[in-house]
Amino acid sequence: MWIKNCWYVIAWAHEIPPAESTELFQRKVLNEPIVVYRKQDGKLVALENRCCHRHAPLSAGRREGDSIRCGYHGLKFNAQGLCTEIPGADKVPPKACVRAYPVVSKNNWVFVWMGDAGKADEALLPDNFSCSDPAWKNIPGYLHYDTPYLLVCDNLLDFSHLSYVHEKTLGGSTAIAQARPTIEKVTQPGQRGIRVIRHIPDVPSPPFYQRFRTFTTHLDRWFDYEFLLPATLLMHSGGKPVGTAPDDMRQAVRLHSCQTLTPETENSTHYFFQQSHQSDLGDETVTQSIFNSLVQAFEEDRNMITAQHLNMQTPADKSMLPLHFDAALMQFRKMLSDEKSAEDLST
Repeated sequence: MWIKNCWYVIAWAHEIPPAESTELFQRKVLNEPIVVYRKQDGKLVALENRCCHRHAPLSAGRREGDSIRCGYHGLKFNAQGLCTEIPGADKVPPKACVRAYPVVSKNNWVFVWMGDAGKADEALLPDNFSCSDPAWKNIPGYLHYDTPYLLVCDNLLDFSHLSYVHEKTLGGSTAIAQARPTIEKVTQPGQRGIRVIRHIPDVPSPPFYQRFRTFTTHLDRWFDYEFLLPATLLMHSGGKPVGTAPDDMRQAVRLHSCQTLTPETENSTHYFFQQSHQSDLGDETVTQSIFNSLVQAFEEDRNMITAQHLNMQTPADKSMLPLHFDAALMQFRKMLSDEKSAEDLST
């Protein structure tokens, strides 16, 4: 289940070749093959990666100025998806075209609008500020899942799993699973989603935090994030020594994370992520260390979710048992279902 009238991340900005390059970038989103490139003025273009003639991928062709020439029979398409030339033909049929997608770059994420182009609204773009803000440092990451994206959404909406899946990495305490989160709707204009807040007082510092500084006392930790439609997590998290004044952040670890999921197919998912630390805390080795820890932890997630997905393929007369852990993910799925129903009614 996915909605189309929304922005999905198709790539990190650095993945798209520069304007002077002849290379073409391709990736599938919602079962639709898309080719992305930069025009000579640097502006992005996203086209259906399927020639209207024999359905050959345009990404197997070549750039000619701001256009693409199909590598199979030579049809040439401009940046609006219109065929402007067919070798040996005097006229180009009106139906000779491919779909052009609204595409925009914001803070190093490249977004495509998968639904009605007339409804593309940049006010719906998430505020992934730390992906490019010089006050924050990170290394951009990407993982591919051979699972439906909603299973990964469920994982991100239920941080109680940190106590067990990430016991030796991001977690460090069973108290995370014991803490009950506060869940509320996002009220920020232009955004649709839920906010999840979880405070975990007086717990040991996780190994992950020791990369920043040595803690000899327990910490008060927090996770405060928005999970926005279609599937983007924007999170402030951190920890500071127990007994520290509420407004004293001098000894705190403060992080900001931007993560987003884009369905590739019904059973595969693109996962774009980064975890930022403040630029004045640590050097490049700290940034690399955070990234390495994050990759290790997300591999733990992927292993568990893949095993879960495989188990779900075995026929059984059993449904999953809802528990209190599932409050946030159930609210999000209801919100997504309502959006999908409204979208279906409008088409």
